[in-house]
Amino acid sequence: MPGEKDKKDHTNTINHAPEDNLNAKIGVLTRREAEARILAPMLDAMGETFGREKVLAVMRDTIVNIAKKQGAELAGLMGGVTFQHFADSLRFWTMDDALKIDVIEQTEDVFSFNVTRCRYAELYEKLGIREFGTALSCARDYALIEGFNPDVSFKRTQTIMEGAAHCDFRYRLNK
Repeated sequence: MPGEKDKKDHTNTINHAPEDNLNAKIGVLTRREAEARILAPMLDAMGETFGREKVLAVMRDTIVNIAKKQGAELAGLMGGVTFQHFADSLRFWTMDDALKIDVIEQTEDVFSFNVTRCRYAELYEKLGIREFGTALSCARDYALIEGFNPDVSFKRTQTIMEGAAHCDFRYRLNK
């Protein structure tokens, strides 16, 4: 395919990085703010030079690869891949009241909840980069659970980041 040989796979760089434990140390909201403050100006500058859509596509692909690796690391940190382990890990995302979560159902096979307040969306809005919010945060969710437990399917139909009243997270164990 034309241009395929020019496409780089950044997975190798990501896989050789030391284990990531920043979420446990500082919480995800603080981490996302630090990342956004450096990434946003870089994305703008690279977008002007190389084309915005091309740069955003590389960023999204890279972030998805990172999230999948972080999901696998998270399973190790939590000591397992059950929905109870995953639910316990939400403390990293909710630290500093970053998310308000209403659990709808939690069993061995299903974990469903709504996010009714998202300070991540508020953060990106405050920084003037809400358009990056989906790629910087929300797009990670599918890859994170795939890395955490590849036997889980995830469905979400709406997000606060994109203007909905709440985010609907629906996880199901594939049988």
